[in-house]
Amino acid sequence: MSGGTMTRFNQIEDHWGGPEPETVAGVLRHHVRRTPDRLAYRFRTGLGGESESWTYRDLDARARAVAGRLQREGLRSRPVLLLLPPGLEYVAGFLGCLYAGAIAVPAYPPDGGRTGGTTARLAAVAENARAEWALVDGDQKGPLPGLRRLAPAECGPDDAETYRDPGPTPGSLAFLQYTSGSTAAPKGVMVSNENLVANLRAIHLMMAHDRDSVLVSWLPPYHDMGLIGGLLTPLYGGIPAHLMAPKTFIQRPLLWLETISATRATTAISPNFGFDYCLRRISAEQAAGLDLSSWRLALNGAEPVRADTLDAFAERFAAAGFDRRALLPCYGLAEATLLVSGAAADRPPKIGSLDAEALEQGRAEAAPPGRRAVRSVGCGPAADRVGVAIVDPATRRRLPAGRVGEVWVRGPGVARGYWRDADATRETFQARIEDGDGAPHLRTGDLGFEWDGELHIAGRLKDVVIVQGRNHYPQDVELTAERVDEAVRAGCGAAFGVEVDGAEELVIVCELDAHRAGDTGDLLARIRAAVAREHDVAPHAVVLVKRGAVGKTTSGKIQRRACRDAFLSLTLPVIAASVTRDPAPEP
Repeated sequence: MSGGTMTRFNQIEDHWGGPEPETVAGVLRHHVRRTPDRLAYRFRTGLGGESESWTYRDLDARARAVAGRLQREGLRSRPVLLLLPPGLEYVAGFLGCLYAGAIAVPAYPPDGGRTGGTTARLAAVAENARAEWALVDGDQKGPLPGLRRLAPAECGPDDAETYRDPGPTPGSLAFLQYTSGSTAAPKGVMVSNENLVANLRAIHLMMAHDRDSVLVSWLPPYHDMGLIGGLLTPLYGGIPAHLMAPKTFIQRPLLWLETISATRATTAISPNFGFDYCLRRISAEQAAGLDLSSWRLALNGAEPVRADTLDAFAERFAAAGFDRRALLPCYGLAEATLLVSGAAADRPPKIGSLDAEALEQGRAEAAPPGRRAVRSVGCGPAADRVGVAIVDPATRRRLPAGRVGEVWVRGPGVARGYWRDADATRETFQARIEDGDGAPHLRTGDLGFEWDGELHIAGRLKDVVIVQGRNHYPQDVELTAERVDEAVRAGCGAAFGVEVDGAEELVIVCELDAHRAGDTGDLLARIRAAVAREHDVAPHAVVLVKRGAVGKTTSGKIQRRACRDAFLSLTLPVIAASVTRDPAPEP
């Protein structure tokens, strides 16, 4: 499965009116020369109508001011943490690093209300990156007192005057994207300017943006989908972006759709959670007041894409002019900069009805009538200049279409490796297919298969629960459990395997909404019955826990390993549980 090569070269030449800039800094300078007063970003600062806007001229001035200060401190080729909240100063800080030739390190911003785990993760990132400097809000204190701090808002015209352009450096590092740590300790992915521009080009070609395109995003800029999809994709395309903080979206998700409606936006992106959240929080009456007819690209990625969510969202907002053909499932990861594959625009997403038992045996086959079926969403063909292979992780041999294996990726967007981790870089970024052409591939750690010309993602290789020789994908089991009752909190469950009497068994942990909970014994029994019916497996344990007990990464991914560890160490805040027998202790 490979994306095109030279076939789209002329489209890029036409977009730029000549050669493509080699760096993102070059992209911004191009817009400053051509359309300096065009709107670049507008950021909504609250739940009301307040907002702040910058043109490309404004953005360039702010980026040069930050870059001048960074150059004065001698930070070229050195890591600088971005500990800024979402907003225009975050954009200025990130681009200021790129202008100066420093290495930007997006990180989860400090928040006094956050847990100690967030501070510990920040400390681990700072230590691994060997960062001595951080870009912060002017009044921001801690939590890492050893860092030297610089506030972009305090950088002014005098700093911009001292800035000196280091010249195009496509091979140099642009930023370190620390992975979310859903299965392991966070690692810094080394993304070069060349990687970044190549991936932005692929995204631009997939979206087919033009001068009339408008993008809306609520995604956090410290996450790869928010940074590249929400901030840099509109910059590459030269189109206006309307932004809001994740907190704003959580407080009032209707505002996201109202912004799309008011700005006649063509593009808006979100993980599956965001579409689900709108379904839970926005009524049919509220939806009727929207006009979503301009929305032609509704990208859904960064976590498993659920067929039921696509169906429900299209149905709920059809009366507001939303077209199902706008739904665009996609797949990507930080190690590939972002985009790997994406569905075609202007047609409904491809959803396969697959034989559940065959899929558990590693085969993707159409479900005959009357058989247990799984609805699997296609995430499109490979993006421009990206190669995707489905590989047996044990033999490292390529598998044919319809067989489940590990997703391996090659292409110019694949990052250089992990910062200061040669062993992990060699294992993950330099894998080679047996009997292949010897080219290095990225091992994604995701299981997937090719079906009807598109990539489907089955789950994480390390998360699969194998019971009596059959594969059970945790996200499918979690979805079954949360559908049993509204008291089971959506997106807040973890399914994993534990050893019981020498064999692997299934455990399901679900957060309980105490305000909606009834008889917990009855609920446990219904979850057991639903999982047995839908997946043909009897859970070893079903556990109901307090809100917040199932950990997530900064990008919202379930930390199944951490939940498993808490289950085995008896440290989960259990409300009620149904367990068949004790699991074997960890060695």
